[in-house]
Amino acid sequence: MLVHICCSVDSHYFLQKLRQEFPQEELIGFFYDPNIHPYSEYYLRLLDVKRSCKMLNIKLIEGDYDIDSWLKSVKGLENEPEKGIRCGVCFDKRFEVTAQKAENLGIDSFTSTLLTSPKKSLSQLKLAGDRLAKKYNIKFIAPDFRKASGTQEQNILAKKDKLYRQDYCGCIYGLTMQRKDQNRLADELFSPISKQIQPESIEQRIELYEYRIKLEEKFKEYKIIKQRFLNYRLLYGYLKVKNTMVNAHFLPYSTIRGDYSRGKIDVEINDIFYLNRDEVRFVTLDRYNFLSNRNYSSIIELMFNPPDFDEELKIREKLGINHYDLGAILVVKEIPISKLEIVCQSKTYSDIMEVSLVT
Repeated sequence: MLVHICCSVDSHYFLQKLRQEFPQEELIGFFYDPNIHPYSEYYLRLLDVKRSCKMLNIKLIEGDYDIDSWLKSVKGLENEPEKGIRCGVCFDKRFEVTAQKAENLGIDSFTSTLLTSPKKSLSQLKLAGDRLAKKYNIKFIAPDFRKASGTQEQNILAKKDKLYRQDYCGCIYGLTMQRKDQNRLADELFSPISKQIQPESIEQRIELYEYRIKLEEKFKEYKIIKQRFLNYRLLYGYLKVKNTMVNAHFLPYSTIRGDYSRGKIDVEINDIFYLNRDEVRFVTLDRYNFLSNRNYSSIIELMFNPPDFDEELKIREKLGINHYDLGAILVVKEIPISKLEIVCQSKTYSDIMEVSLVT
């Protein structure tokens, strides 16, 4: 039986239940989810599915990440709600490719772990599967493993086996609508031009879950726990001196009331230069190099190849900035002496981060 897999939380439980109900069947996993956005999130879910299938000794096939084809198939349905027409088209596409794969492999039945997702309509999924089963002359298996406390058992198993738990379905449209309803920043879609890994970004989660695999390969015991913290994203920022753009690097947790400030530097204390308003400070690139033990030759080089996020936080500390200070700190080649303008649009918000602890 070919089993379309959407994520490890659904598949880990679903595959084990399938084995119990269909002991005579050889189960083959098929990860085909071009709807997942961005690609880093796709990679993270695939990483966890591979781990799950390895634990269950189930063969896994990865389908194509043909995101362009998926986007074309749902064009015009971008504003449809969850479980609406767009979701139906999404299921149809993924199920059809799964049915085609089953036919090509000579497998006479297929199913999907989407059937066990509490966020999906079982009747909608069954309708899509049955239609394609008839088209390709194969069977669509649609067990209801949610009933009889199935969803609760699924969650208990996911926690026990330390699975990655994503908190959105997958597609960019569902994500943006969900974050809007939650009044949350869709930081999953943020990827800084510097390529610096941001706190609680998908890239940071990838590091965590790849590290987890290394711990397991070494048979080391560990726990993944959650921590609440103040997160930060710089949306954009710039510095102008006499209406001319000047290269500047914004340190993490730089914020300005109202996103805009203008003024003139009037105080220098211990190599920190203070704007005469809005708690904005400047340091030179030479000072930054000294504090970071680096040797950046230009602000552009720093902007596109900065140190790790945590290392830049330590630079703030070395400047004598306390942990509660959210004032903007700009690194510049030379301290401007004329009137200047600053735009710094950034967000600080309460968030939760996963960390691994070796026990």
